[in-house]
Amino acid sequence: MAVSGKWGDLAPRVLSAIGMIVIGGAALWLGGFWFSLLAVIVSGGMIWELARMLGAPRPEIMGVLAAGAMAVGQGWSLGLGSLVLVVVPVIGAFLVARGRWIFAGYSLAVAAAILWFLATRADGIIGLLWVVLIVVASDILGYFAGRIVGGPKFWPRVSPKKTWSGTIAGWIGAGVVGAVFAGYGFEGPLGGGASVIVLSVLAAFAGQMGDIAESAIKRFAGIKDSSNLIPGHGGLLDRFDALTGAALFLFAVEVLKDGGLL
Repeated sequence: MAVSGKWGDLAPRVLSAIGMIVIGGAALWLGGFWFSLLAVIVSGGMIWELARMLGAPRPEIMGVLAAGAMAVGQGWSLGLGSLVLVVVPVIGAFLVARGRWIFAGYSLAVAAAILWFLATRADGIIGLLWVVLIVVASDILGYFAGRIVGGPKFWPRVSPKKTWSGTIAGWIGAGVVGAVFAGYGFEGPLGGGASVIVLSVLAAFAGQMGDIAESAIKRFAGIKDSSNLIPGHGGLLDRFDALTGAALFLFAVEVLKDGGLL
């Protein structure tokens, strides 16, 4: 019974992961309209979940507004597009029943991360594939190491299931991904070679912090999953929280580099 409980969510997680790989992989490969469409859908779904968690009276309205803002904003320059997307945090902050600053801050983070993904994909598929594989490797190794090795919890007050063994295994997996990409000559925001490996590990850690941040919001809201849209994974926020954290970190690295601070 203990083994069944420990691995009870594995089958639905795997089946859902296959579906996400097919849909997300196709949109990533095709780029253009299809990747933009996925960004619009994911943006709307994530904001719907966030508004729902924080008690907005009609969360579907916020989801539709977020999707519309993303559809309009991504067609403009990054600066103007960001201004359009600010409408969602401002309106939502007045509508939610609790956690207004949480809604405003996290919805801005979601918008910034998705804009970064769109801008990165516009420059080619390799950079975005690198980030996705970092998060996937960190998540998979963290999942299995946490359940097989177990041990001390990473931050039990916020995320009771996350262990140090799973966290470190995630860093190792990300480092391996970085080493493979560096070995094929890939250059990240700070160049190639060892910097790709270091950034891969740091991006994985940022992704884990994104997971922690979303767990903290769920604890604040008193719920287990952001929704039940994805069997075995919960909702879109549950699935894309790590990608959001990694994207924001790499976005910050690029801004600091362009500003001459790195």
